Amino acid sequence: AMQCQSCLPRGSWMQMCLSLPLTRVTRSVYLCAASVPGAEGSYFLRKIPHRSSISLLRGCAHSQGGSQEHSAQRSSSRHGMSHLRNLASSDAIKKHQKTLSAWFSNQPNEERQFGPSFSLDAVHVDPVIQESSLEEILKPSPDLTIQNQLQQTCSRVISLQNLFDVDACGRQVKNVVLYGTVGTGKSTLIKKMVVDWCHGRLPRFELVVPFSCEDLSYSRAPISLRHLITKKYQHLRDVVPMLSTSNLKVLFILNGLEHLNLDFRLAGTELCCDPSEPVPPSAIVVNLLRKYLLPEASIIVTTRPSAVRRIPGKYVGRYAKICGFSDTNLQKLYFQMRLSQPSCSGEGSAGSSSGEQENLVEMLSRNLERHNQIAAACFLPSYCWLVCTTLHFLHFTKTVPPSQTLSGIYTSFLRLNFSGEVLDSTDPTNISMMKYVAKTVGKLAYEGVMSRKTCFSESDLQQCFEVEMKTESELNLLEVFRSDVFRFFLTPCVQPGKEHTFVFTIPAMQEYLAALYVVLGEKKTLAQRVGKELTEVLGKVSEDVAVVVSIISKVLPLRFLPVLFNLLKIFPRYFSRMSGKERDAIAHTMAEELFKEEDYNNDDVLDQINFSILGVEGPMRHPDEAPDDEVFELFPIFMGGILSRRNRAILEQLGCSIKNLAAFEIAKAMKKTVIRNSRKGLPPSELMDYLFFLHEFQNERFTAEAVRSLRTVNLSSVKMTPLKCSVLASVMGTTCHQVEELNLTSCNLDTNSLRILFPVLLRCKALHLQLNSLGSDACKEIRDLLLHDKCVVSNLRLANNPVGEQGAQYLAEALAGNRSLTHLSLLHTALGNQGAEVIAQHLAKNQHLQELNLGYNSLTDTAALHVVEVAKKHVTLDKVHLYFNDISEDGKRALHSLRADRDGVRALVFLTAGTDVSDYWSHILNVVQRNLPFWDRERVLQHLALILQDLESSRKQTANPWRKAKFLRVENEVKKMLGKLEHGTL
Repeated sequence: AMQCQSCLPRGSWMQMCLSLPLTRVTRSVYLCAASVPGAEGSYFLRKIPHRSSISLLRGCAHSQGGSQEHSAQRSSSRHGMSHLRNLASSDAIKKHQKTLSAWFSNQPNEERQFGPSFSLDAVHVDPVIQESSLEEILKPSPDLTIQNQLQQTCSRVISLQNLFDVDACGRQVKNVVLYGTVGTGKSTLIKKMVVDWCHGRLPRFELVVPFSCEDLSYSRAPISLRHLITKKYQHLRDVVPMLSTSNLKVLFILNGLEHLNLDFRLAGTELCCDPSEPVPPSAIVVNLLRKYLLPEASIIVTTRPSAVRRIPGKYVGRYAKICGFSDTNLQKLYFQMRLSQPSCSGEGSAGSSSGEQENLVEMLSRNLERHNQIAAACFLPSYCWLVCTTLHFLHFTKTVPPSQTLSGIYTSFLRLNFSGEVLDSTDPTNISMMKYVAKTVGKLAYEGVMSRKTCFSESDLQQCFEVEMKTESELNLLEVFRSDVFRFFLTPCVQPGKEHTFVFTIPAMQEYLAALYVVLGEKKTLAQRVGKELTEVLGKVSEDVAVVVSIISKVLPLRFLPVLFNLLKIFPRYFSRMSGKERDAIAHTMAEELFKEEDYNNDDVLDQINFSILGVEGPMRHPDEAPDDEVFELFPIFMGGILSRRNRAILEQLGCSIKNLAAFEIAKAMKKTVIRNSRKGLPPSELMDYLFFLHEFQNERFTAEAVRSLRTVNLSSVKMTPLKCSVLASVMGTTCHQVEELNLTSCNLDTNSLRILFPVLLRCKALHLQLNSLGSDACKEIRDLLLHDKCVVSNLRLANNPVGEQGAQYLAEALAGNRSLTHLSLLHTALGNQGAEVIAQHLAKNQHLQELNLGYNSLTDTAALHVVEVAKKHVTLDKVHLYFNDISEDGKRALHSLRADRDGVRALVFLTAGTDVSDYWSHILNVVQRNLPFWDRERVLQHLALILQDLESSRKQTANPWRKAKFLRVENEVKKMLGKLEHGTL
């Protein structure tokens, strides 16, 4: 069946597309989550995909066709159970059910770490199972695109409960092979089957005995079936003697057959019908499947497609293929149930977060209905878990402990699906699946990132996968990869006109694998590859020669021997320097990709991921419209994340080793490039990406050195979600240095954001919080901030926030006790007269304020004059902004009479100062121009008209030609602004 590279037919890679047909057949739906049995000696499922983790309530309807069968099964099982009740083994089986249920209810670390965890009976949707045959397995799929697959109907859908029904010929099925590619949900489905039996929902069988084939593969010593069962499940020791003597209905579950090398030839595996006879574990499996050992027992085997043929067809009663979530309705059900869980939004957020949860589900459903690429990705239940976990990370993360990073989510996702498994247990190299993926798919991903390409043709795939195939072993590994793993990473494109190309299942996965390819050092030149091999060989030779030279030199004083020995050391030293240059190249690549100027106008990466999952709201792009350039800003961030200690430990388990020394040298080389480039000044979105990179890198010493160089942090207009606030607080928290300026203008901040950022805000001298809808609750947090003994805030800007009277009360209390604030801007904060009066009352207790802006707050003469009277007596306050308030002509004249040299304060009310132009006229006009998008234009027009009248009146009162020229200049500026406002061009 293996073909050499030159003989592979055209279109061979196209035959690898997903064959996940659409079905609308009524099925039973349960809700559960995948979990890992953690008890020692009961290791059943090594890898636990959360992928199919959802189900409606435990009492949700079973399929209609199963009710009569269940009643028949109950009547038939009553006789067996009545006999069993008279035996001591009845209690043992009950204990077995209780133990299995407890084992399989344990949640994996990733389930608890990256979102709310669910019990096995809480969230689960059964994937589609299709009855198949050996001929279909061996025959290549004729479907070339996902669209063709969606047009088919799943003609032979079968439920999990009906797998052991009689076949088409009326024969009772005893052996079932359940197969599916990586990520389709085999392990989770079997776990659900075991738990159903524990809870009495699988009455066909009186005893279920699960085995892990991976566990069995590690044992070589002969063992009997009875001893094997009692070794794994000691509480069944009273039941084991009955297996071959009673009519006990037993189901053996053999999970992960691909780990066992089975030989069904009599010459390879002798016949054995005695459960007490010790034989190798593989022989027990073979004889169970032969029906020579316990012929009445039922057996279900799970395996990947490449290992299906290891069992001869005559020993299989039914083949069943897991098709995943081939119906988008199943995907919607999963997302709705998973994202609507009360615990999804965290504690103390039931009110606002419930609406956000519903909005997320709605947006995701609309994106699925558009036949977006995400619908093709979610054919695999494991990717549904990844989507939900990513959304939880983006929207419901309140704090970010070191264990929660985006690269950590993807690394853990790969561990859940691959678990360090070897690609082919029959291959002598024993290369892990993840290592093979990094070398091949990683190369494809990296070349796509470098050429800014996301769609790959068949020739691209052949170049990456087949160009270096030289041996029979390599071709065998390629065939296994194509049948078992290929569909997990690559899927046919759904865009019109690109149906015959492939894309990565999730866009971010391309960038992750490209980063893994580079960090693992797979991107080597020919000289580097030859040098590495030569270094290893000569290094070993040098050690041997050193021993020989030390012995000979004691007998014969030959001086030339050490010379030869040192010559041998030249090559390892030379190529070790080349290795150091390779790590410099990795650091250079990371810095170059992180600070690409062509990406400066893009959204930050967290928003990009959010849009890729939920879609972009608005009109659909026209098919003839030129697409936007592809963006790969996650690539360098993933490179940094993969180098973190935790991710390197997980990748070590997957067979992808990154040494501590390599990570240290890369980080050392990065200091010369990354930190230097960050000092040039980055746009807000790029600065957010840089901070996120530092968080993903998880190197506190490196981050501290990088953050010390950031004296000014400008994140204006970046939508600061709780996650981004947590990232900013975490990264800035690595040092204690003061920040000269933190600009968070128009960042969608709220009270919770201020709580998260509190430690950072304390250290900021200039703090810009304009345009954030901060109300009275937020002002309470700001009061606590300003009253903190470590607060260094000297310039606080709260313009264009709905502070209101209650907020003014909190800020007035802060002014009374604060010792650092010198400039406070409350421009357009809806204070009103009451708010201004409260501030004026507490202002006398302040000893440090120098400038106060109360412009555009609907103040009348009384409030404005009261503030100015208090300001006159203030020790340091010398400037009060009162423009765009409702001040009468009398109030204006009273304020005009103020003199800084005489009264100690200057009031900025209009553009005039008596018969002269105010020194601050340009400042006032600039404030108006900057805030026009957020102010009431009609009111601004009225105020500008009054200002123009005041300028003309003052100009007529002066006889000084120089002053008249200044008045005319200012009048022209105001007239230009009025004209643009009236025509809507400003």
